[in-house]
Amino acid sequence: MIHSVKHSPAPLAASAEHQHLLRLKSPSLNPTSVSLLRTANRRSSSSSSSSLSCKPLHLKQFGFGSGSDRRPRRTAEAPSAYEADRTTEGGVEAGSEAARRLKIGVYFATWWALNVVFNIYNKKVLNAFPYPWLTSTLSLACGSLMMLVSWATRLAEVPKTDPGFWKALAPVAVAHTIGHVAATVSMSKVAVSFTHIIKSGEPAFSVLVSRFLLGETFPVQVYLSLLPIIGGCALAAVTELNFNMTGFMGAMISNIAFVFRNIFSKKGMKGKSVSGMNYYACLSMLSLLILTPFAIAVEGPQMWAAGWEKAISQIGPHFIWWVAAQSVFYHLYNQVSYMSLDEISPLTFSIGNTMKRISVIVSSIIIFHTPVQPVNALGAAIAILGTFLYSQAKQ
Repeated sequence: MIHSVKHSPAPLAASAEHQHLLRLKSPSLNPTSVSLLRTANRRSSSSSSSSLSCKPLHLKQFGFGSGSDRRPRRTAEAPSAYEADRTTEGGVEAGSEAARRLKIGVYFATWWALNVVFNIYNKKVLNAFPYPWLTSTLSLACGSLMMLVSWATRLAEVPKTDPGFWKALAPVAVAHTIGHVAATVSMSKVAVSFTHIIKSGEPAFSVLVSRFLLGETFPVQVYLSLLPIIGGCALAAVTELNFNMTGFMGAMISNIAFVFRNIFSKKGMKGKSVSGMNYYACLSMLSLLILTPFAIAVEGPQMWAAGWEKAISQIGPHFIWWVAAQSVFYHLYNQVSYMSLDEISPLTFSIGNTMKRISVIVSSIIIFHTPVQPVNALGAAIAILGTFLYSQAKQ
């Protein structure tokens, strides 16, 4: 009864009033009636107490209690932490991609600058010493010697090669040798600017070779971008003042050979522990072995000796510096280009190789005072524009 009074005073009061009225109306109430009345009062009190004791559980179950309000919700914190992790990972990836692009940009700028210097000294040598086979051989010999010294003095890590490596390198060396000699023959016959205008059509050969020999497909925009490249090169060739068929064919053969070299190089470098720098060093040595007997057969030591004496008498000791400079810079610019090839595809390599020709063409025209007709300049500009459109379509 104490529990009933404490939690439910209203039912008790009603029960007491009802009992008092009964007593007034029936003073002669028998003991049995009194017992039934007390039992009813106890049931009423018990029912009221039970309903009150269930209310806090009912409120807590639906989250209206004070304990539920104070408890922190884990579902509100988890998404925030997850998003923070994703943001951090995204920032790291963006930073690494930016560093990679900067690295490639530095490689490209160095590659282009070294190539300009090489072309200037190479043309000076060929003007005074018109023996492109020997000049090409000296370039490969100088690079091979530089790398042997670097390996011997531990300035560069000695590559770990096996017979399989040299077997895969053989077709690359053949293509590199043909392209190198063909380009040198072209520059010995025509202006540097004309050779590089024709060689700016290399992306067209790259796409055609990749499409018909490797089975790769490209968007329609890529094929359409080749039209101004081919048209511009053709216009520049037709309007060239000092056109020479040997020079023109040398540049065309060089285009085809270097496309195969780039494709074979990218395939040969996959899965190999040899870096781009050492890869080109091995390529130079193997190309030197291939080229030397052909250079002796085509030109020969007697012609070289006579041409050397004539060049020294006309130019003086500076001619020796020219030969050394063109050989060193040839190796350096190719070495950097192969370091770039570690990071990019063969097609992107061809784009970079074409864009560098802008600086080579302009610098050679200025230094050698090459006469250029407006139509010839228009053809070169169209070819370069086509290369830009090609790079955009490829992206």
